Amino acid sequence: MSQNQFDLKGHLQHLLTLADFPRKTLTALLDRAEQFRVNPGDLSIHYDLLAGKTIVNLFFEPSTRTRTSFELAARRLGAQVITLDMAFSSTAKGESLLDTLYTLEAMNADLFVVRHQEPGTLEILAQHALPHVHIINAGESSVSHPTQGLLDVLTIRQHKKNFKKLSVAIVGDIRHSRVARSVVHALSVLGSQDIRFAGPAELLPDDLAGEKYTNLDKALEGVDVVISLRIQKERMQAGLIPDERDYARRYGLDNTRLRLAKPDVLVMHPGPMNRDVEITSEVADGPRSVIREQVANGVAVRMAVMATLMGK
Repeated sequence: MSQNQFDLKGHLQHLLTLADFPRKTLTALLDRAEQFRVNPGDLSIHYDLLAGKTIVNLFFEPSTRTRTSFELAARRLGAQVITLDMAFSSTAKGESLLDTLYTLEAMNADLFVVRHQEPGTLEILAQHALPHVHIINAGESSVSHPTQGLLDVLTIRQHKKNFKKLSVAIVGDIRHSRVARSVVHALSVLGSQDIRFAGPAELLPDDLAGEKYTNLDKALEGVDVVISLRIQKERMQAGLIPDERDYARRYGLDNTRLRLAKPDVLVMHPGPMNRDVEITSEVADGPRSVIREQVANGVAVRMAVMATLMGK
């Protein structure tokens, strides 16, 4: 666990990782997210919890779901939101990320949501941030994505109550997946022990505890949850990128394979999806899919995290 996440009084100061995260704190974030949850089609509730606060989004990698949900979450809490296009910021002129932090702190920014391709960047920002400033990891290289981990276990908890008896299969490019790492961290904190990894041998993790399978059918037998992941070509060496047609044949999640899992299995995907590669449309849009619930829960989770960090 990061030493910078909590202040001297034990309050959550930054959200950088879910590794070895306190169970009480994690559960409290999930409970609070439930209070902010709004069903699709219902009117969004707006709060003034963060009125007068300024939140800055710094995304150095592409994002649709995460960036949009952070913006919506901040606005629904009453904060002012600034989203910088980093390709046109002063970092493109050579300004260091720390100087960007110092500049925006001087303008009274209160919280930074940061996605960055270099491991360790979020830890450095947290070390140098002013005492009243908060940092949220919105995706760090292939290392971690804590709010995604939280929204995934929140989605699971809404359908499955006993994490200790849960069997979860994570399928695909796990080696390069920050999502997989944060989900595993969150599941472990909540007591899950049967975590399975399935995919080509070269894409299986060597730093996560769980049973590894190169045969997807065996991995899916009797599982409660299947989390499908995309092939992250942007993080791979050329030789590791599999042939999509062969990959879909061996590791694509379709209805035939899904029958190997429990009848009430949950199908999840963090997005973006490559349909008919790692998952078919009949599964992604089928009755066992909770993919859209994940997206809806993302706004609620990010509201809970920001409100908790700012002590409201």
